[in-house]
Amino acid sequence: MAETIYTKNAPDAIGPYSQAKKVGGLVFTSGQIAIDPAVGDVTAKTIEEQTHQVCKNLSAVLEAAGSSLDKAVKTVCFLKNMSDFAAFNAVYGEYFTSKPARSCVAAAALPKDVLVEVEVVAEA
Repeated sequence: MAETIYTKNAPDAIGPYSQAKKVGGLVFTSGQIAIDPAVGDVTAKTIEEQTHQVCKNLSAVLEAAGSSLDKAVKTVCFLKNMSDFAAFNAVYGEYFTSKPARSCVAAAALPKDVLVEVEVVAEA
C-alpha cells in the first residue's frame, strides 16, 4: 500500500497531488520547483539559485520518507531554457553525487514561471 509523504520543510503541493509517495521500497517525488517553504513562493531568480532551492526541497521530501538524495536512482529534470544546462548541471552535481540515471528535457513553460523542476525516484 502506498504511503503519502508530507513535510513542512518543503513547499505544499500547488495542485491535487502529494509531495511524494512511498511504495514497494521506493519513493516517488512529485516535481519540485524553487518555492521557498519558509516564504511560500519563489524568491530565487537565477538558474543556480533555483536549482539549489529545488534540491533542498527534494532533500527534505526524501528525508521525510526515510530516504535521501544519495539513494536516488532516477531523476527527471525540466529546464525552461536548455541554454541553462551547464549552470544547472554544476549545481545538480553538488547534490546528486551518486549520479542517478537521469533525463533532462526543455519545457515550454513550468509552474510559477520557474526555470527548473526536478522529480526523483529513490530507494526508501
